[in-house]
Amino acid sequence: MSNKEELTRVTRHGQVTLPASVRREANVEEGDLLSVHLEADRIILTPKKLIDKSQGYFWSKAWQAAEQEAERDIAEGRVESYDTVDDLIAALDEESD
Repeated sequence: MSNKEELTRVTRHGQVTLPASVRREANVEEGDLLSVHLEADRIILTPKKLIDKSQGYFWSKAWQAAEQEAERDIAEGRVESYDTVDDLIAALDEESD
């Protein structure tokens, strides 16, 4: 990440143009949302993305923790594969006995 300082001007109605180099580095595109908050004497802009409400569960802390656990299991070879659904069901039945 670049630490190069860029200047921009506040125009009518409080509008600010983000320099192209900053937009590229932050991957901010036309129409993107930015959250704005004050931190001491600084104005902090943070790029945000909207997530469809029906997909919100995926981004919950609990779901993300489970995703990370699954990724670790896969990376460490703690997985099983089955040739057919019937083989999978038979293996599940054996576990429940």
